[in-house]
Amino acid sequence: MRIDEVHEDELLELLNTTPVVNGAQQDLLADDDGARAWLDEHGLEAAGADLRTLRRARDVLQKVVRKQEEPAVLQKFLTATSCVPDIGAEGLEWRLEAPEARMPVVMTVLAWGHLQRAKPGRLRPCANPDCRLFLLDRSKPNKARWCSMTVCGNRMKARRHYARAKENAAD
Repeated sequence: MRIDEVHEDELLELLNTTPVVNGAQQDLLADDDGARAWLDEHGLEAAGADLRTLRRARDVLQKVVRKQEEPAVLQKFLTATSCVPDIGAEGLEWRLEAPEARMPVVMTVLAWGHLQRAKPGRLRPCANPDCRLFLLDRSKPNKARWCSMTVCGNRMKARRHYARAKENAAD
């Protein structure tokens, strides 16, 4: 696999596999069939994939993005990984080599690293404390706060409005 293939959307979607639905946290990768289906849906090789490591990497990445863990904890997911120069008709390219079973995890961690360098501070958790989702802010001012303006943004604005109205009624 070429090293310049960055999978930002797959990273975000992996982080968002533990949504809160009707007040209860779900895990879309909880069973192996669900995890394989998720990999297939995202064009990642599911056959022989290390699903336990994929779930562990997802959980650790969520903690890193929430700043509950230091980024160095991701190093363990990159063991036995290397970049090899490959000269072809189009010039020099870097090829990623990793055990096939761990390739989805390696690609996800590399996508996180790319975002940290290319778009620092744009991958973050939703500002709604009841939400477990993440967002990748692609706006020019980098001020997005919610995973969805129509869901979390609307709920948070409604809560603030209700609190202000309740406060004004108490006066």
